[in-house]
Amino acid sequence: MQENNLKYLNYPVKRDVVFVLGAGASHPDGVPLQKHILPMILSEKANELEDTFIGNRVIEFIRDNFEYDKEKNIFPSLEAVFGFLDYFIQQNESLNAIYTHNKIVEIKEHLIKLIHYIVNLQTNKKSEYYHYFWEAVQKYNSNISIITLNYDTLLEHSFDFLFRKFGYIDYCMHLMNYDKINELKEFNFWINPREPVKIADNNPVPIKIIKLHGSLNWKYCNCCNQTLLTPWDRTIDLNKGKFLGYTYPDNEKYEYVCPLDGTEFQTLIMPPTYLKHLNHPIISQLMSEAAREVRDAKKIVFIGYSLSDADVHIKALFRKQLRDNQEVIVVNKKKHTPMLNKYYSLSKSVRFYKYTFEELVQDDELLKMIF
Repeated sequence: MQENNLKYLNYPVKRDVVFVLGAGASHPDGVPLQKHILPMILSEKANELEDTFIGNRVIEFIRDNFEYDKEKNIFPSLEAVFGFLDYFIQQNESLNAIYTHNKIVEIKEHLIKLIHYIVNLQTNKKSEYYHYFWEAVQKYNSNISIITLNYDTLLEHSFDFLFRKFGYIDYCMHLMNYDKINELKEFNFWINPREPVKIADNNPVPIKIIKLHGSLNWKYCNCCNQTLLTPWDRTIDLNKGKFLGYTYPDNEKYEYVCPLDGTEFQTLIMPPTYLKHLNHPIISQLMSEAAREVRDAKKIVFIGYSLSDADVHIKALFRKQLRDNQEVIVVNKKKHTPMLNKYYSLSKSVRFYKYTFEELVQDDELLKMIF
């Protein structure tokens, strides 16, 4: 019989590789790219969404204020819609008698919840390609960290075959799940890798997953300023706007509220807008963690990330933290001049590889070189 001992899982002083994952890493599993989300809301899923309170309000607002053509597949960008909403919010103005300032604030929140709903549609499954990625981590090098700009949870769900025996996920922030108090006892299933962990004769490693734009499975309480991790419950009721959970094994539906103070949870995803609020306590903490990881890494590998113009905070982070002697690799299926120039503005010694994420994780020679 194996004896379990408590042990601290320590990080090496410097990271060998920091991976930066963009939408191109999750898209092979069906997660929509940013440019596909609004067409899905306004066209593909329009009939379904218009039957809900939240969907109807958002679609009506866009129809009233933006021209688009479903037949020709011409739609406004998400940045344009959020930018328009943000203007009135920032100026504390109303658009007209129908779209008052307060209503515009609500519509922005509704649009964020619709994005959460659309992305979640393709998240409730295992990812073949992220599974290959984790196999490569196990095979070639576990001294890595991951910065992801994706909301979905495919990356974490694909880690389950390595849990305990190989390693533990570190979200790099405090979760309610770690607090051993009576109100949170049903959520104490998630192990805190920064506290002593019970292990047998193996030597597991902690792996940082830093989700700079938030996550579908994070629920934020703006009363106690804490976050609850619900790995399997990501559903939103589009009529009430509330998070839903399901009992096991009865599968009965219930509404999530903060177990500590009864406050309704908020989404914790950063929308694709030029005016990003980086002063959110969780996002601010994760940005600082990411900065330390980038500064102390030997190699940075960008995968499936276009370095969007709306992600000024990401460009700023790397411009400030990258050093001249760091190796920078970009893996992307597109290799056109505008994107190359974006990366050359970060580092003059960037190496490009024209591969998709799914091609990369099935190419042993390339994986060996990258890890």
